[in-house]
Amino acid sequence: MAATATQRQGFLPIRGINKQKDALRDIRNYLAGQALGFTRDESLLDEVVKCAFCRTRMERKGNYPAIGATPEDIARQYRKTYKEILGEFPELFDSDSELLLGPQHLHFIDQCFATIDLADPSRDLIGDIYEAFVGSSARGQEGQFFTPKNAVQLLVGMTEPTSEDIFIDPACGAGSFLLEVSRFVSKAGNKKIPETHGVDKDEYLTRLAKLHLALHFGDRAHIQCADSLAWSGNGIDESKTNKRVGKFTLILTNPPFGSRIVAADEETRTRFKLAHKWRMNTREQRYEPTAEVQNNAAPQVLFVERCLDLLGDGGRLGIVLPESMLCNPSHRYVMQYLMEAARIVAVVGMPESLFKISGKGGTHTKVCLLVATKSKSEQPYDIFMAEAKWCGHDSRGKEIPNDDLPEIANRFLKFEARKLKEISHLGFTVRSSKLRNLVLAPRYYDPEPLRALDALSESHAFVTVGDLEERGCLSISTGDEPGKLAYGTGDVPFVRTSDFSNWEIKLDPKHRVSHEYYQQVCAKQDVREGDILMVRDGTYLIGTCALVTKYDTEICYQSHIYKIRVNESAPFDSYFLLAAFSSDPVVSQIRAFSFTQDIIDTLGDRVRDLVIPVPKSQERREEVSRTVRKVIDDRIEARELARRARKLVVEP
Repeated sequence: MAATATQRQGFLPIRGINKQKDALRDIRNYLAGQALGFTRDESLLDEVVKCAFCRTRMERKGNYPAIGATPEDIARQYRKTYKEILGEFPELFDSDSELLLGPQHLHFIDQCFATIDLADPSRDLIGDIYEAFVGSSARGQEGQFFTPKNAVQLLVGMTEPTSEDIFIDPACGAGSFLLEVSRFVSKAGNKKIPETHGVDKDEYLTRLAKLHLALHFGDRAHIQCADSLAWSGNGIDESKTNKRVGKFTLILTNPPFGSRIVAADEETRTRFKLAHKWRMNTREQRYEPTAEVQNNAAPQVLFVERCLDLLGDGGRLGIVLPESMLCNPSHRYVMQYLMEAARIVAVVGMPESLFKISGKGGTHTKVCLLVATKSKSEQPYDIFMAEAKWCGHDSRGKEIPNDDLPEIANRFLKFEARKLKEISHLGFTVRSSKLRNLVLAPRYYDPEPLRALDALSESHAFVTVGDLEERGCLSISTGDEPGKLAYGTGDVPFVRTSDFSNWEIKLDPKHRVSHEYYQQVCAKQDVREGDILMVRDGTYLIGTCALVTKYDTEICYQSHIYKIRVNESAPFDSYFLLAAFSSDPVVSQIRAFSFTQDIIDTLGDRVRDLVIPVPKSQERREEVSRTVRKVIDDRIEARELARRARKLVVEP
């Protein structure tokens, strides 16, 4: 039976200060300096996991060490409890294993455990232990990062697991999703938890996943150490998990992602449609697979197909995917494949800090949480979207009180109940038929920039950059990359994205190229007075503009920059457009339309989707142009006077 709205209310707990991580770091630092015979953090991690299992069992039975107990008494109690665990869960630990830490070590660990709630449902004990002792570096090299607890809870709550589900995480890691699904169902009052399966190719992590479930529920889940893409290894072909292929009712997963990761061998790749190269059929206006297999299809792409194959009809999917996969042209065929096989329920954009666990650990990769149901939908439907700006910790992994995820969870519940009325970046709907270019990234459809434009509807007309280009009012092109060897070979300024300041090109660009190179590209680049240069790619500078003056025409500009020329047929001049590009409604659109591509963000072709507010009053348009012209002229004349003064100093 599905959880009721009342049971689901608050399915994302409010987070407090994470004393658990602090306590675990204290344990790690203490053991690293005091425990002899342990040279690797993984060995210490194993011992602390054993101790956590013992302490949790003691607390459930109410026989944890008394205050003031000696280290020897505590050690005896831990060792006795560990023997009980070996008898009850022989498959989790070696039958002849022991607690290897001494009394003083166990005493310190127990003191730290006594200060925290090991059963706190808003925390992930095993995940936090792993992070404290191993960190993200080892797992991050494989493109896999532990999903933060609140993101796990959000995805679980949005897919609403029940005790009748047959659930799998095909990239289960240490089992965060496995544990949270069981917690969600038990919180709804069910004594029975779903039939749970997990697969991961890391043997140690699959063992931790088994511990995760056993620690909290005494449950023996079906967890396999195997390759989910090859679907082989350690007897998975004969397993109960294999018998459920095509019958799973729920999948929640955070697959490894990264273009440099070898996801599967060539023989395995041939079995995936999404591992083939796809081409656009212009007549049908849809992508179609070819017989040619890609050299190295990204793992996140193949996992989309694997998840859909594992699900039965009507099954629910919750998956963490890089935002670039949901918006870049190179992956549009993947979004077509997904949307033809499933109905998209929700997409939630996460801040770049989501997977940052410390100043150096983790990744800034921006991801989205996507929820879908495996079913074909011929009729248009509403998709819930949201864009979180805060996720409970900053870019250094430090916990902060700002967290948008609880509010997004509440608005999703209202969406499901058809009661979502307050529209903002924390919750809005997009009709499936209104999706543009197979883009599923929520910030592309953020309603707030459009709301700002709506407020101007009486005084302004609206036109897109693309419409202006089609009408011949604007011309748009990009620059070139001469390569680093060309830098410093001459005195022709090579303008880069960092060379703009206050609408002007800096006096002394950092890099200069030879006149010979300039002659090779000057006709193609065709820089003229009045052209606008706009940053297309970068991190924080996208949308920054500069105007080419009569002093700046002998330059080269890089490929990360647009050159936008206002032609005579345009309803305004370059000075007006420069101001419009810098206005709040357009700047907010630029931010919404800038997506992550590999390691940098890009505005891409979406520059043509920008809506420009144009005052209906010609007098106002001319006033804007005059003001900008004066600003530019005054600054440029001052700049040229300064340049002249510097030359006068050394003239004979």
